[in-house]
Amino acid sequence: MSTILDRRLLLSGIAAGALMLAGCSEEKPTEPAKPAEPAKPAEPAKPAEPAKPAVEAPKPAATVDMAKLIEPGALPDLWMGKEGAPITIVEYASATCGHCAHFHAETFPALKKDWIDTGKVRFVLREFPFDPRAEAAFMLARCAGDKREAMVDVLFRQLETWAGAQDAKAALLQISRLAGFTQESFEACLTDQKLLDNVRAVKDRGEKDFGVDSTPTFFINGGKYPGAMSIEQMAAIFAGL
Repeated sequence: MSTILDRRLLLSGIAAGALMLAGCSEEKPTEPAKPAEPAKPAEPAKPAEPAKPAVEAPKPAATVDMAKLIEPGALPDLWMGKEGAPITIVEYASATCGHCAHFHAETFPALKKDWIDTGKVRFVLREFPFDPRAEAAFMLARCAGDKREAMVDVLFRQLETWAGAQDAKAALLQISRLAGFTQESFEACLTDQKLLDNVRAVKDRGEKDFGVDSTPTFFINGGKYPGAMSIEQMAAIFAGL
């Protein structure tokens, strides 16, 4: 409040001094006011730049012929998602691969919910076993019939309980019982030589025809992406297709 009063007193003092000076000096003609300059037109607003994705899309290591990639192989592909979806993903995985297990536990649920179930992505997992335990696990998943995807999910989630077990066969039997296997059907599946040959044929085709040499390896609309990815990285790839 004191500051405002001080300013008012100062201004009134300046005004009074000006009147006294005006009374002592000769009157000068008032200069005409200069016309106001026209206002400059406002510059048009610049369009907003599109938001950059939170994660940069990985670059494909190579590309393959999509028509050849989705041709039927030794085992029928069990696709998830809408036929004719704009994005096709083929994953090569090993049942004993820790990175594959991490992908299926951390990334796949969001991929399925937001992309596969909504008709945007069509997805298939193909066998690429690196060892006899992975071969056995994939054979059991195939023998599970319409429970194959659920069996694969359990195998990945319980990877440490069977892949590193001293008696892997006993551990796989316990998991297989959850899918309805009996001791007899379990043994019959693991001794099916034709099925074992076909699992190996899927792996050989992936290696020879498409250059798969590690797991997981993803083919997204023909682009080859080795290594597990986050859902953010996959979404960034999808955005560029």
